[in-house]
Amino acid sequence: MSANSTDSTRRHDTAHIEADATVPVIRITRDFKATPAQLLRAHTDPELYARWIGPSNLDTVIDYWDARDGGSWRFVNRRDDGDYAFRGCFHEVSQDRIVQTFSFESMPEAVSLETLRFEDLGDGRTRLHAQSLLDSFEGRDAWLSSGMETGVNEGYAKLDDLLAHGEI
Repeated sequence: MSANSTDSTRRHDTAHIEADATVPVIRITRDFKATPAQLLRAHTDPELYARWIGPSNLDTVIDYWDARDGGSWRFVNRRDDGDYAFRGCFHEVSQDRIVQTFSFESMPEAVSLETLRFEDLGDGRTRLHAQSLLDSFEGRDAWLSSGMETGVNEGYAKLDDLLAHGEI
């Protein structure tokens, strides 16, 4: 299952999202005009993170954010139809990798393990490799059908704008 084309003509400003056929994993790959350090900061600085994460029709409020090994986080997405809270724990935060848990508070039993890796492509470009291991194929498929692709791509477009304007 793939949300975007895997051929060599795929756009690098759109996330490639795929589901593994053998384990309940979602993999996302996306190139950025940024250094690994800039992408790490975008994912660990709570003020920056709140400005780009998720779809354009949501506002994000950080409740708490401790981006270090053993730290935890919580944020709330807000829009006209209500609030949606998410939380997790940082297991590893290093120069080229973040490992964390992620859960939607309305479904606390469904915790995913996420690994983000920042691959330096040289020339001021970085490829983000993200992997989310979910607790079941049903959970994974629910994520994929929830509008996740829109949220990922709109969020990364906002991140591109922050990078282009020198805000990171």
